[in-house]
Amino acid sequence: MISTIALFWALCAVCVVNMARYFSSLRALLVVLRGCDPLLYQYVDGGGFFTSHGQPGKQMRLVRYIYIQGYLDHHDEEFIRRCERVRRQFLLTSALCGLVVVSLVALIIWH
Repeated sequence: MISTIALFWALCAVCVVNMARYFSSLRALLVVLRGCDPLLYQYVDGGGFFTSHGQPGKQMRLVRYIYIQGYLDHHDEEFIRRCERVRRQFLLTSALCGLVVVSLVALIIWH
């Protein structure tokens, strides 16, 4: 029989791996953005995005831009593909994190 605790930790590991994939895709998106649309890159604080002195307000602009699919009108096809990938990975990672939280609550109640 499979242990529920082992299953929970496996779910946590899958969530962490998907978070790493998401951040890697986001970093690749910023590299493409720097080349194809420098104004948008500065608007979303592309240079300081993954630094400790980054501006969260500007970073949320990129999240909103991707969430509302504002990139669909963009002229660069590669940028659109990267945005789609980041959006799908964000939705998957968010769902997995929610599942981890629900599983943790269920595990606490169960044991």
